[in-house]
Amino acid sequence: MIVGVLKEIKADENRVAITPAGVEIMTQRGHKVLLEKGAGKPSGFDDRMYRDSGATIVSTPDKIFPKAELLLRVKEPQPSELVHLRPGQVYFAYLHLAASKKLCRALMKAGTVNIAYETIQKTNGSLPLLTPMSEVAGPMAIQEGAKYLEMSHGGHGVLLGGVPGVDPGTVLILGGGVVGLNAAKMASGLGAKVYILDIDLQRLRYLSDVMPSNCFLLMSNPANIRELLPKADVVVGAPLIPGSRTPILVTREMMKTMKQGAVVIDVSIDQGGCFETSKETTHADPTYKIDGVVHYAVSNMPGALPRTSTLALTNATLPYVVQIADKGWQRAVYENPEIGAGANVVAGKVTHKSLADAHSLKYVSVEALL
Repeated sequence: MIVGVLKEIKADENRVAITPAGVEIMTQRGHKVLLEKGAGKPSGFDDRMYRDSGATIVSTPDKIFPKAELLLRVKEPQPSELVHLRPGQVYFAYLHLAASKKLCRALMKAGTVNIAYETIQKTNGSLPLLTPMSEVAGPMAIQEGAKYLEMSHGGHGVLLGGVPGVDPGTVLILGGGVVGLNAAKMASGLGAKVYILDIDLQRLRYLSDVMPSNCFLLMSNPANIRELLPKADVVVGAPLIPGSRTPILVTREMMKTMKQGAVVIDVSIDQGGCFETSKETTHADPTYKIDGVVHYAVSNMPGALPRTSTLALTNATLPYVVQIADKGWQRAVYENPEIGAGANVVAGKVTHKSLADAHSLKYVSVEALL
């Protein structure tokens, strides 16, 4: 199969979809890899490394789109690229289509086979291609929260860990999944007082066993959120419903009860965001204030740490890339339900139930299209 690896053009996105080691495995299996010039440079992989691994370096993306049967990308296609997509072509990336009905419809019109990293799901409910980036985004959320608490960045000047004789800061984490767990580990390690809220009682029991004594577990509900918001110095929004839009957990009215100079980090912004006041930002311009609260809502947080993120991502995605390339998407979906769960929009049809529900579109199972 001809595999195209596109350079990321989304603002401040520095990751690349595959490492030179991944390319070597693909070429050894007989696949031809076309890689856009400079695609790996921000992650620390130059063209020579890819060339030595068997890739063909291509100067511009318009020489990849017409030839590639499988397109590898970290992020969704940007508006300028939609005209280059063709029916039957497989696009494998983070898509987050529940946050954009416009992009969902554009991919339906393109007739492409769109498989989303974030909805590939194992039988135990885990999300293997979302997990590694959540493991990056969780600790990073605390790093950013601590930074923007500094008065020079708009915060109210609190050190999360405190000092002897002074109370530590309070961190509220909405969602106890992979992002929430890793954010809590970082915040607890700094010495902050940490609260994790989640709707899954079994998950809370698990977190109670593994988290330190300065981390407190509560059921997520509006009453508990309202009670904790006025105490919080940093709030991390990390709920997730695979394939669907993130629910609003903090309304504008609730946010008005927060401290002036407190910080909210909306990790769920790529799925629409869990704060009513959230709007997508970039690494170049990451924050804004509403009602005196600093908002950080960068949709591609791991893009700021591309070396770590690219290595972790390729470790997780490569087995699926190999299956799709070796077997073709139809057989790969038929033989591996995990890949079938990743199919979001195929041949003009919405093939993920939660995505269809999010946009009130007709759902067609991917099996019906095989």
